[in-house]
Amino acid sequence: MVAFAGSHVVVTGGTGALGSAVVAALRQAGAHCHVTNLVAAELDRFAHKGDPQVTVHSGIDLADEAAVRRFYAALPPLWASVHLAGGFAMAPVGEMSAADFEGQFRLNALPCFLCSAAAVRAFRARRDGRKGGRIVNVAARPALEPRLGAGMTAYAAAKAAVSAFTQALGEELAGEEIWVNAVAPSILDTPANRAAMPDAPHERWVGLAAIAEVIAFLASPDNKVTRGAVIPVYGGA
Repeated sequence: MVAFAGSHVVVTGGTGALGSAVVAALRQAGAHCHVTNLVAAELDRFAHKGDPQVTVHSGIDLADEAAVRRFYAALPPLWASVHLAGGFAMAPVGEMSAADFEGQFRLNALPCFLCSAAAVRAFRARRDGRKGGRIVNVAARPALEPRLGAGMTAYAAAKAAVSAFTQALGEELAGEEIWVNAVAPSILDTPANRAAMPDAPHERWVGLAAIAEVIAFLASPDNKVTRGAVIPVYGGA
């Protein structure tokens, strides 16, 4: 039996490297994916372009509450929402401004909140006889091990906010069988990371297909009991 069986799933940031892997895992399990895209160049190499079960939604500012509400309200009945969109920056604290600090929250924590809230409203509006829904967020290893955030304090703080939000929301929605979880990866094995760190031990990094499999399970109806978790996805690192 196919896990998703045609269920509609949002994947924010779904045209990036991790997003493409997550969409592949979801499609293999039978989901119809609604993918947000902000970087137009990513569409040129998006492996799922042209798939009738993948709908790309371009130009949505995920830090704009009104835009996010409109996007979710216009979707078909929604089963799950996977939040991959975010951003990374690092700098010594003495070289950071308030705008830099706020910027990491605007890229990482605020879209997580807005999309989660909109997804909950969409789950509650569904009239297909199924109860609940699934939300999956992406934190990061420094969110669980803050000392690893030295030199990237704003990013670590923003991802820690994602982690805390996930756990609190997971408890809040437990009675509705809306399971909220997050993954906390270490370094992902992406072309961009390999180019930035050519001499690093790439074999110890987290493979995209492997983390996509974890995310797809957490988002699926097959996840019967896991909620409020921030799951370390570290590979061999």
